[in-house]
Amino acid sequence: MTYKDRLSPWCIVRHLPQAQSRVVACSRRRNDAEEHLRVLRKMTPTADYSIIFDPMMESTDNMVNT
Repeated sequence: MTYKDRLSPWCIVRHLPQAQSRVVACSRRRNDAEEHLRVLRKMTPTADYSIIFDPMMESTDNMVNT
């Protein structure tokens, strides 16, 4: 995960059929994500979206070695 990716923890997720999902956009601030979500809902009112906070966890190698 790059440093730039870690700067945007608020993600907008589109829920797809068969329990699938896709990250549509990421933002640095929740307010930015909420504004983007409003636009997406106006453009595609039938789609199902949600906002999630995705904090970058430490490497899973640390969890395996402990």
